[in-house]
Amino acid sequence: MVSLVVSAATSLQGAGRALAVFQECAGVEGESPSGSSTRLWLLRVGYYKLTRAKEQAEDWVWIVDHVVQLGQEKCLLIVGIRLSAVPVEGDYLTHADVEPIAICPVPQSNGEIVHQQLEAARKQTGVPREILSDQGSDLHKGIRQFCQAHPETCCVYDIKHKVAAVLKRELRAERAWQEFSTQATQTLARVQQTALAALAPPRQRRKARYMNVAELVGWGGHILQSLDEDGSLQPEWDPQRVEQAVGWVRQYRQELEQWQQLVEVGTLVEQFVKTHGVTPGGAQQLQPRLAETGTLPRTQQVSAELLQFVREEGAKAKAGERLVGSSEVIESIFGKWKHLEGDQARSGLTGLVLALGAIVSRTTAAVIKEALESVPTKTVLTWCREKLGKTVQATRRTLFAAPHNAEQKQDQLQLAA
Repeated sequence: MVSLVVSAATSLQGAGRALAVFQECAGVEGESPSGSSTRLWLLRVGYYKLTRAKEQAEDWVWIVDHVVQLGQEKCLLIVGIRLSAVPVEGDYLTHADVEPIAICPVPQSNGEIVHQQLEAARKQTGVPREILSDQGSDLHKGIRQFCQAHPETCCVYDIKHKVAAVLKRELRAERAWQEFSTQATQTLARVQQTALAALAPPRQRRKARYMNVAELVGWGGHILQSLDEDGSLQPEWDPQRVEQAVGWVRQYRQELEQWQQLVEVGTLVEQFVKTHGVTPGGAQQLQPRLAETGTLPRTQQVSAELLQFVREEGAKAKAGERLVGSSEVIESIFGKWKHLEGDQARSGLTGLVLALGAIVSRTTAAVIKEALESVPTKTVLTWCREKLGKTVQATRRTLFAAPHNAEQKQDQLQLAA
């Protein structure tokens, strides 16, 4: 049941139904566990992985980020991996590669609180060699304080967020980009429920919009190519309706060429750091590749800026050392956890936040056996109560509970007063 949720991303209820299918196919009789039972098993595994002893070493890398839900609470997640265990060049970090170091739900967060959380996590692994983050305001302040107290730790900026920040600066003030993205949003609304739905642009995020520039620019390029090539559009489409829907993209032909080069440069740098890490000689390896990408002055300027960034980050690594430069793994962990939460995500942080610990590191039969033997349900419930207090979900249940009669309702009002 735990493996179905952790490894196959099955929902808590879906895991029971899947097991019932397996039992029926195998001719095995018996009831499948309920979703609530699976939830408690998952939390016990998460608690076990989170609290089990970690190796004390000087080469730990911490990858840190905040997750927020409905309400004011924030949760700091720290996952870690030793530099000696980082995958070889060309491979990416996976959920199974990292170990849960800390899961810290708090009603509010600032730099000082993050600093305290990092100091507490130090007891788990020792002082880390590297802390990798997206440098959000709270994180940046807290990590900076920690690094001042522990000079052996270096702070590295996630490459995807760096590239997004550069694209944001380049595009946010550009009138043509604002008009293009606005018209794309309007086009999506017009065609998504029509025969021309295949021409719809990607849906743009309200947050982290500049981390998905490549999708929108790529859509614009494909539309131009389809409009330019005879016979590339579906024969049953009315040419006049196609022109009304996406013909406006033609007026951005020159701009799309510039934006595409910016995207190519950003993608090249991002992929290089993801697969090669942060090293003293990384900029020298990257430079000839960038020289082949982008001929426009604007693109060359961005290339030079990103190359300088890679050079400065690489200077933080020691000779022969390869630091981690991408925090994509923690974003993926959050994505899997939110998928597991489903509709519960609308209820703020709940005890299921402890499942973040179960999602990462290797989940073998031996791990599950040890977790269920050593972590009683009471321990998990106590952790949830102490770390989360009264959740939004619990408050909502109390607030909207239907009284059995008018007299009971009056009693509740009097108590509330």
